[in-house]
Formats: sequence, structure tokens, C-alpha cells
Amino acid sequence: MTEEHPSIDDQYEPLSTDVDLDDPALYLNRELSELEFQRRVLHEALDDRNPLLERLRFLAIFTRNMDEFFMKRIGGLKQQIDAGVTEQTPDGRTPREQWVEAHETARPMFDTQTECYQELLRPALADAGIDIVDYQDLTDTEQAEMREYFESSVLPTLTPLSFDPAHPFPFISNRSLSLAVLTKRPESDEPTFTRVKIPQNLPRLVELDAGSRYVLIEEIMRANMDLLFPNVDVIDTSLFRLTRNAEVRRDEEVAEDLIDMIEEVIEQRRFATVVRLEVEEEMPERARKVLTTQLDLDDREVYEHDGPLDFREFMDLTDLDRPELKLDPWTPQPHPRLRDGDPALGQDAGPESIFSHVKEDDVLLHHPYHSFSDTVHRFLDEAANDPDVLAIKAAIYRTASDSQVIESLIEAADNGKQVAVMVELKARFDEQNNLQWVRRLEENGIHVAYGTIGLKTHTKTALVVREEADGVQLYSHVGTGNYHSETAKGYVDLGLLTANPDIGHDLVKVFNFFTGPALDDDFRTLLIAPVTMREQFTQFIRREARHAREGRRARIVVKVNGLEDPAIVEELYRASMAGVDIDLVVRDICRLRPGLDEVSENVTVRSVVGRFLEHSRIYYFENGGDPEYYIGSADWMTRNLDKRVEAVAPVENRDLREQLRYNLELLLADNRKSWVMNPDGTYEQRSPDGERVVNTQEVLMAETRRAAQDDDCHRGTAMEFPLETDLLVDAVDTTDSTLDDTEVTALDADEEETVPEDDEETSLSDSRADGGLPDPLVAHEDKWYEPNSKQYEFAVYLPEGGRAYRKTADGAASAIERYY
Repeated sequence: MTEEHPSIDDQYEPLSTDVDLDDPALYLNRELSELEFQRRVLHEALDDRNPLLERLRFLAIFTRNMDEFFMKRIGGLKQQIDAGVTEQTPDGRTPREQWVEAHETARPMFDTQTECYQELLRPALADAGIDIVDYQDLTDTEQAEMREYFESSVLPTLTPLSFDPAHPFPFISNRSLSLAVLTKRPESDEPTFTRVKIPQNLPRLVELDAGSRYVLIEEIMRANMDLLFPNVDVIDTSLFRLTRNAEVRRDEEVAEDLIDMIEEVIEQRRFATVVRLEVEEEMPERARKVLTTQLDLDDREVYEHDGPLDFREFMDLTDLDRPELKLDPWTPQPHPRLRDGDPALGQDAGPESIFSHVKEDDVLLHHPYHSFSDTVHRFLDEAANDPDVLAIKAAIYRTASDSQVIESLIEAADNGKQVAVMVELKARFDEQNNLQWVRRLEENGIHVAYGTIGLKTHTKTALVVREEADGVQLYSHVGTGNYHSETAKGYVDLGLLTANPDIGHDLVKVFNFFTGPALDDDFRTLLIAPVTMREQFTQFIRREARHAREGRRARIVVKVNGLEDPAIVEELYRASMAGVDIDLVVRDICRLRPGLDEVSENVTVRSVVGRFLEHSRIYYFENGGDPEYYIGSADWMTRNLDKRVEAVAPVENRDLREQLRYNLELLLADNRKSWVMNPDGTYEQRSPDGERVVNTQEVLMAETRRAAQDDDCHRGTAMEFPLETDLLVDAVDTTDSTLDDTEVTALDADEEETVPEDDEETSLSDSRADGGLPDPLVAHEDKWYEPNSKQYEFAVYLPEGGRAYRKTADGAASAIERYY
């Protein structure tokens, strides 16, 4: 697979191996891996340690996520099948095989969702005084009130669409909830099929008693169908819902106007192929046959549910004023570094420009722990109104429908700034919103780039050009998340505010590409896809492998949303076989199998699913003791590396590195919301098992609040929650064997857990001489010792000097085997 990218520097030639790394058995399937993530999401609804309304929220999230999975992934597979595609994926499956397995995997998950609602959440909600009642259980008075409500408020909005020789089969919109009504006239032999759409502009959960008792609107409708269908017999009413393919595209090369193309795609999506039909379990065969025949559906595409078909509107119940049934509320905090008049920066009390703070030193933002409006929006808003700012450039992938970011850019143009905005029209499901903002921006005289042929612009970057006394200064924002004020409250993302001229000049080149003819391939410090990022990440991985083979420090810790690219997976396998310790925190899709003998024994894969969606990307390479940290918009997926414009920035400031290290160490220590992948692609949730609970997101909320309230704290988080840590922040010299352990250990010199050299003990202590050690430790007892450390059980001497610390005997044995 690496043969596809022959430009990699020869000095980082990959380690040769007898293992066939093209073997499909080494790669997990993308679609099935995605479904494993959705299984973890569904578990949050099942987990009774979560508050009741939080569990209900995840039940709704699971519906939304699975809708998107069917629209995008199943839709794409169905297109390939219809086109006769038989090419196999890296895991050895054809499109049809993936389609079949995905349906087989998803079906029991929907059954679990229904059981969770019917048997767990609905009774628990009723016990808590939130009762979702069946229509037949209403009192006579309540039924009369609901009949009146139906007649006055619901009935006028309904349009029954019959299917018979005089009427064609009706169009049914994507994800709309409908009733299939069978009616019969006395003189007719066959019942008539009629589709009645559940109105989307009325509450799905109709209140009987405010905040305590509800009935579903579809139950009210089916109980009063005689008012809609007078003079006929209503034989049956059955709920159904369909999902359409969202993978509708036009050839950009032949599209005369990108805006026209996007508008056509949006329109075509309304009429796209149906990929799933959800029906009530007791739907009559007559109604089911009409739907499957007219929609041209296979039996595999029909899902029966013994309960509600769509849980998205149940999210509304989470707005109830029932704090005892929810997680503690969270309000994003101000960033301590951006306080006005920060004395840590030698500033007098009083208002200070954000540019003063950033010019003094880089700032690391962490949302939703830090306020988006007080940081990112403030950055753009101040730029819009600062008389010294000459130009503002921003890349918008997704943004809120009432975006204050866009309003600031419009205000900047009104104030005479040069403003250029890249708006990605091809951002799926946000095309319509982005089209509206494009028109608004252009109406205000702002130059807008719509996107580039063959590529999506996914980078989350902004650039401010400011004239100052010492010349023109460039201020940059490089983030992992969208310029979207609403998702910034629920997505975990990072952002770097910096006056680093190298990053600024690199961004100038990126923004010039959006309006110019080609993307430069010469950048000072940023990793830019699709021109340099793949090659540089590959070099970094191979460099770690070379360090490991030569006995130097070698470790990779990466946090991404997806690890799908086969070539990157192969590089990680090679690095693992060379002895590199690799920790991957992958939110959802992961093709790599950890823990395979002789292939990925040194790799662990974790996934964290919590109250916020983990969306940040962090890359750590230990580099023989000279560590490198990066953050940015790109995952390790083929689309990000080859088919999107992405930006990843180095983080060089020591204080910011410490914050990234703290974040990574929390994720690796998490024993409450973390899942560990098995070699077969399944996951097991970690448990504290009597130890201190480590919940990454809860810790970061507490630490960020503590930092915001402490006038003496000038970093993004207080970092007072104690953690064992072995990730490097600064370079260490491991070449001189006379160095003290406090200089070569991964811990900071000012931490209590440093290991003094004179605390060495006999390598094979009496307490361990009973045969309980792995063979490599027994065979090489002169190569290791037990340090006087609360964090590490073992220290292994490195061939070139220094020591490698390990927490377990197996870890020490692995190090012994690697080095000796």
C-alpha cells in the first residue's frame, strides 16, 4: 500500500518484514467499525450510571447517527451495487458483502434501542413523573380533549395521499414519519392505501399535563382517523418511516456553476433512492407490500420495530426543568490568558486587545471547556473593528444558521477591511445553510470562494493581517473544529491562536490557493493536505520506527476521529513491529487491529464516548527524546489526506505542550468513558474497579473552571488533578549515560515522582524471585531494576544511556526484547 506514495524520503525507508501487510485479515471493515462506534453510543442510553434524561438524549443521538449512517454509507454501498462494482476493500469485502453485513449488524442494535426505551427508560421516566402514556390509557375526558385538539389543530394540516388507479404512488420525503392507512368502501373488494404524513411543525409529544404526561401525536391521529376519512371503513393504521440515499453528486468538471450544481444536488437528494424502510411490527401485509414494491426494496432493507420509529423528538424532554435527572449543567469558561490586563504578561489592568495577548505568546483554546464567543469570535470581532487590521481571511466549512462569525466578517467589510472567505458548498447536509451565507456575504461586497474542483476545503483556519509599529503582523487561528457557535458547546475541539510568522505565511499560501490556480507544495511549518501532509506523517511514523530499532525513545500517541487510511495503518503496523509503543485514541472508524501477535502487539486503541462529542485531533511523536506535538483538522482517513484541503500545525510552546500532554494522559487514564478495542474489532468498556475514577471530560470541566476562577492561573486548565505521566514536553538528552534520572525520565524535573539514581535496588529482588517475572526479565536481570517510584514498577537501561520506565512487568519485558 505504501507503494502508492513513492515520494517518501529514502532516509525513512520502511522496515522490511516477512508479514504480508496486504493481508485483508489485518484490516477491519470501515462500515462495521462505524457500527461498533454506534453501539458504544447506544450503550450510553443503557448505562444506568448516567442520569435518566442523559440516557434519553443518547437514545435520540443514536437515531440521528444511524440515520446518517444509512443515508451516507449504506446509500453509497447501494449505489456501488447498482453500478456493478465488485472491487474489494482492504479488508476483502465487495460492496454487496459490506451491505449485507451492515444490515445484519444494525438490525439487532435497533432491537436493543427499542427494548431500552420500552423496558428501561419509559418505566423509569414514569416513575420520575414523566409519563408517556398510550392513547387507550387516557381517561374519557382526556380522549375528548385530544379529539378536539386533533380536529382543530392537526386535521387542517393533513393531506391524505391515496394510491389507486386514479392516483399515482405519492412522493414520501426523507426521514418523514407517516401513517399507512388502509380504508375500504362497502362496494369495493380491495382496501385503498393512503399515506398520511405526521405533521413536522406540531409537537410530537403532546402535553396532557405540563411537564409530566404526554401522548404521541401519531397515537392521537390514528385514534381519530374517522374524522379524516368519513364514510369509509378505516381497516388499519400503521406507522412507517423511510430513509433516502444522501450520496447524490454531480460531476464538478462539467458543472458550469458550482452554486447551480449544489442546488441541483439538494433537489435530487429529495428524490433519491430509498435505502431503508422502518415499519411497525404489526403492519398488515397489504400495506407492507405496497411500500416495498413501489419503493423497490429488498426484505433486508425493511426494519420492524415494536415501539416508536423515531426517537429524535424525544430529545425535547431533556429541556424539562428536572436537574436531578440530568448531568450538572456546564457553562464554557473564559480563557485565563485572555483576561483583560493579564499581569502575567506584564500588562496593566484594563482593556487589552486580544492581539496583545497573542503576540506575547501563543494561546491554546479548548472547547467546550473554553467559551467560543470569548475566544474565537472575539478574535474575529476585534479584527473587524480594529482600525489597524488590514485584512481578514477565513475558511468556513460549517457554521451556525445565525452565525456571529459571519456577521463579524460582514462588519469587517463594512469597516473597509479586505475580507476573503472560503465557504465550502459541498459540506454535506449544510449545503443549503452555506448557500444562504454565500449570498449574504456577496451582497455585502465580500469576495467568496466556493470550493475547489475535486477537493473539499475542510481546514478550520483564519488569518488576520494587522499593521503595527514594527511592521505588518500576521495573527492565525488553526483549529480542529468548525466556526460554529452551537457545536462548540458540545464538541471537544482545540484551537491555536498564534502570531508565529511561519504559520501566518503558510496560511497566506493556503488562502491564495482558494482564489488562485494551484496549491503550493512548499510550506514552512504547517502540514497541508493534499500536498505535504501524507508524506510528512509517514516520515514521522517511520522516524519513530528507526528510533526504536536503534534503541532510542520511540512512542506515538494520536487522537483522531477516524483511522481509515490503509497506508497509514500499514505504517503503524511496521512501527509496532520495530518496537514503537503506539497509543491511539480513535473516536469511531478504525481499520487497525491492535494486539495481533508479531504485528501490533505494541498498539492499543481506545475510544472515549462522553457527554461531549470528542472531535479534536492531536498528534504526539516522541522522536528519540525530542518530542513533537501537532493539532489540526485532519483525521487519518484517505479523504482527509488526499481529497480535502486540511491544515495541521505544530505546537512548540512549552506551556501549551503541557496542556496537550495533560489532555492525552487523561484520555489514556480514563476508566469511566473509555473503551478498549480487542483484536477482532469489538470493544470493552474500562471500569475503575475500586480505583480512583478518571472521567476525562469531567476532569477537564473542573480544571477549566478552577483555572478561570484563579487569578494566579494563566494557562487554559489548572491541571491539578494528579496523573501519572510519561509523555515528554521538552527534549531530553539520552545519549550520556552519566545523566541523572531526573533528566532522562519522562517526568518534569519539578514533579515528586522523579527517580533518583541512588535509589536503585537489586534487579531481581527477593519479592520477585519466585518465578513470577516474564522470562526476558529473568534472563536479563542486569538490564533493569525496580525504581523507587510510585508511578513505575520497572526501569530498563537503554543501550545508549538513559532509562525507559514501564508500569508493568510485561511492558518492561517488551522493552528488554526490543533493546536487547
